[in-house]
Amino acid sequence: MAVKGDKGEFLPSGPGAKSVASPEDLVAITSRIEHGLKRGAVAVGLGVVYTPAAQSWELLEVFRLAAKYKTFTHVHVRGASSAAGAGADREAGLLEVIALSAATGAPVHVAHIQSSGQASTGRMLGIIADARASGLDVTTECYPYTAGATRIESFLFDSWYDRPDADYAKLQWVKTGERLTKESFRKYREQGGLVLIHANREEVIRTAVAHPLTMIASDGFDVSEGEGHPRSAGTFSRVLGRYVREAGLLSLPEAIRKMTIEPARRLEQRVPSMRNKGRIREGADADITVFDPDRVIDRATFEQPAIYSDGVEHVLVEGTFVVRGGLLDPGALPGRAIRAPVTE
Repeated sequence: MAVKGDKGEFLPSGPGAKSVASPEDLVAITSRIEHGLKRGAVAVGLGVVYTPAAQSWELLEVFRLAAKYKTFTHVHVRGASSAAGAGADREAGLLEVIALSAATGAPVHVAHIQSSGQASTGRMLGIIADARASGLDVTTECYPYTAGATRIESFLFDSWYDRPDADYAKLQWVKTGERLTKESFRKYREQGGLVLIHANREEVIRTAVAHPLTMIASDGFDVSEGEGHPRSAGTFSRVLGRYVREAGLLSLPEAIRKMTIEPARRLEQRVPSMRNKGRIREGADADITVFDPDRVIDRATFEQPAIYSDGVEHVLVEGTFVVRGGLLDPGALPGRAIRAPVTE
């Protein structure tokens, strides 16, 4: 079971983080997932890192259901959090979902490899490459920031009541911008809310961004009242400006491929409308971003996460200007929900 927080994140509710599902629980879980798939859900999301008590057998039933509806699973693998501790076996979490994919035929997408893998990112990308070379449908993506974000009340922080001071200092409370201490951690955990986790390294980000198998995805959410993560406003401009133009880690066409056609291809088997996304050709949806490759850069920061990027001149969605001459039109809402065919 999951609940929606005030920032849109989904977290386990009830005993989901610590208790094995009963046979009755599993029937209820799979029935609700199947209902969603019949109603046009795009894929099946599994936040396994938030529910470590979930057994592989439970996950297998969900993967079987995804295979039945010819969709993929989108998984936060076990161990895939800085809050899980340095000893977390991230590779084992990846191998688990690859095995489930192989057993059921359900494709698997590994959520933001740089955050899931951290120091293991290079090895995990190698495992994904091996799986793909063996014919398995495994994909992944990354966002270009050394900090992640999650809810401080989640299971990930259950073991954080007696950590070294340096660990608490990696946490940043978004409401104030302060780095935490043991005392403030306890206070804010009782309160609940969004926390940034500064636990990754720049070389890991560069490895993920430059790797040919990664897509670029923001993992973004609404930044309201100035609270959020800069990835929501700056991800794509950051890659184009810092990693393409300034660092030369990948070419401009390669970066655009990672941001457009590859995500569309991941979705189009389940969502036919995505065959008209991510590409410019006659008959395709007129979703077009016009930017200056010599100027494009992110400006959003961890303290001010909603600042717009520079160098983005125009954005059209289905032929309608949403950004024109660098100015956002807040009244332009031409987009449509991405949805698979409804079967009930």
